Amino acid sequence: MGIWGTGSAVPQRVLTNEDLEKLVETNDEWIRTRTGIRERRIADEATASSDLAVQAARGALEMAGVAPEDLDLVVVATVTPDMAFPSTACLVQHRLGARRSAAFDLAAACSGFLYGLEVAASLLAGGQYRLALVVGVDCLSKITDYTDRSTCVLFGDGAGAAVLGPVREGYGLLASYLGADGAYGDLLCLPGGGSRHPASARTVAERLHYIRMEGNEVFRLAVRTMGEAAEQVLNRAGMTAQEVDWFIPHQANIRIIQAAARRLAIDDARVVVNIDRYGNTSAGSIGLALDEAVRDGRIREGQRLLMVAFGGGLTWGASVLRWGGRV
Repeated sequence: MGIWGTGSAVPQRVLTNEDLEKLVETNDEWIRTRTGIRERRIADEATASSDLAVQAARGALEMAGVAPEDLDLVVVATVTPDMAFPSTACLVQHRLGARRSAAFDLAAACSGFLYGLEVAASLLAGGQYRLALVVGVDCLSKITDYTDRSTCVLFGDGAGAAVLGPVREGYGLLASYLGADGAYGDLLCLPGGGSRHPASARTVAERLHYIRMEGNEVFRLAVRTMGEAAEQVLNRAGMTAQEVDWFIPHQANIRIIQAAARRLAIDDARVVVNIDRYGNTSAGSIGLALDEAVRDGRIREGQRLLMVAFGGGLTWGASVLRWGGRV
């Protein structure tokens, strides 16, 4: 199975480093040198994850030339659903008019898009479904504490989408590798709002409804797991890093991206980077970067892509894809 079309969406509002200087004790140079981020996109009060997901999905469907009613499956990867239930995927399915499709959410944080691709491709390979829509979307601004300078500089909102369908042999998803280790779950989490700490005056007062992150430890684990995941998936694909045309990593931190590229001996010219403009958009990250590289012509028929991510859970994943080959 391979990707027939991609799409992406970001809110209009831009939050710059200079804007953040007015909110917390930080500055543009500090943020740029440590994260690579200059600005990020922030959804307004009326915009939810499903809104960005629908916009990205429509772009992917248009590129693929697929009508919504022809979809068999809608998978939305998100940790910021519109609500606990119904799933954001059901909301997206309804608004698109994909009435024939099954629909469900999955939560793997920043690894969500790659988890979604693997789940959807596996279901399509079973033969009961032919076309799937995978959307990675998060509105992290809704759960970001803008009094916490260690986290508020990192996150933005965005969505990336892909339509999956059959492709010629030798094209599409060549290999995938997914991993997780819940022992590190408390290093990057949202404590409040679930069955452990349901919403109450106490959880609001204790600010449990905002992202909490142990940044130094997450950084260390991210560098290790992204490198290991990349090596594992390349081995499964029977490839070397030098055969990769484009490396598309999760856009979390420019130093993490650079460390992963150095480990694989992939030069900067083959790395897709947009963290400077969008920050960390979680599940939206890889799909957003992929769509930009497809639309500006960098990614061409027959090229091999390596996509790697890590996220809260902790989760991680990697995929090798040969672009094109649509039947």
